[in-house]
Amino acid sequence: MFEEVLNFWFNEIQPKQWFIKDEAFDRLLQQRFGGLLKQAAACELADWREDGRGRLAEILVLDQFSRNIYRDTPASFAQDPLALALAQEAVSAGALSGLNEHERSFLLMPYMHSESRRVHQQAEILFRAHTPASNYDYELRHKAIIDRFGRYPHRNSILGREGSADEREFLQQPGSSF
Repeated sequence: MFEEVLNFWFNEIQPKQWFIKDEAFDRLLQQRFGGLLKQAAACELADWREDGRGRLAEILVLDQFSRNIYRDTPASFAQDPLALALAQEAVSAGALSGLNEHERSFLLMPYMHSESRRVHQQAEILFRAHTPASNYDYELRHKAIIDRFGRYPHRNSILGREGSADEREFLQQPGSSF
């Protein structure tokens, strides 16, 4: 089953679809993988972790699919701690060595999505060593926001957090959210 997730993400769709807001694409993910996301969130896909590519697929479902399926709701970030823990375990298990550069980037994406300064210290090293320069540059941009605010201000309204004056000013700048 995890091969279906990987084939969809890396072969069936275009890379431009990975990071754009598209309601039709979000609906497609919900229809096709909504049930699988619920299974992953309940830790029912643990057998996928026996294979490096299976680990990647589970992380994709938790980290990427959830952002589309639950777009603009707190649920879009609810799986982040689990996705990060799985990514950390995958890195420790050596899973990066069996993946291509795009796959490595998505396996590491939960590090980039973290709101932890400590995690971003690790992310900077991992993205520099294992991903294309463009992904490393995005990590540096994410890290700069976390270093400055300790969180992503663009998530404040979705998560019901009060933004500081500095955060509100920052959000008026181009490129302030991802």
